[in-house]
Amino acid sequence: MLRGLNHITIAVSDLERSLRFYTDLLGMQGHVRWDAGAYLSLGDLWICLSIDKVAPAQDYSHIAFDIAEDDFLSFADKLRTAGVTEWKQNSSEGQSIYFSDPDGHRFEAHSGSLQTRLNSLALAPYSGLVWL
Repeated sequence: MLRGLNHITIAVSDLERSLRFYTDLLGMQGHVRWDAGAYLSLGDLWICLSIDKVAPAQDYSHIAFDIAEDDFLSFADKLRTAGVTEWKQNSSEGQSIYFSDPDGHRFEAHSGSLQTRLNSLALAPYSGLVWL
């Protein structure tokens, strides 16, 4: 049986540039690097950067990172000051910034949780929403 998320591998075109983005800007911890990749972590989450042909999704698919409400504004300002691309504006509960890495992979920093989202849906349900 599946137990949860093990790791996320992200294809990158320039390892040095990506290492700077993920460690310096996003605050991930670097562990090792080699010619074609690197292992990082964010809390208990293992991230692998892997040199490859990059073809990021252009749909709504993205990875959302958790951020404390108290840290949100300074983090968003840090990304904006660095000129990071924002690909969507937030329209749901909680504070979110939707941003792309240097290769165009889509991410979100979100200050809510599943429970805060479910609470908001109880007050303003999506069209066709059915509780499971």
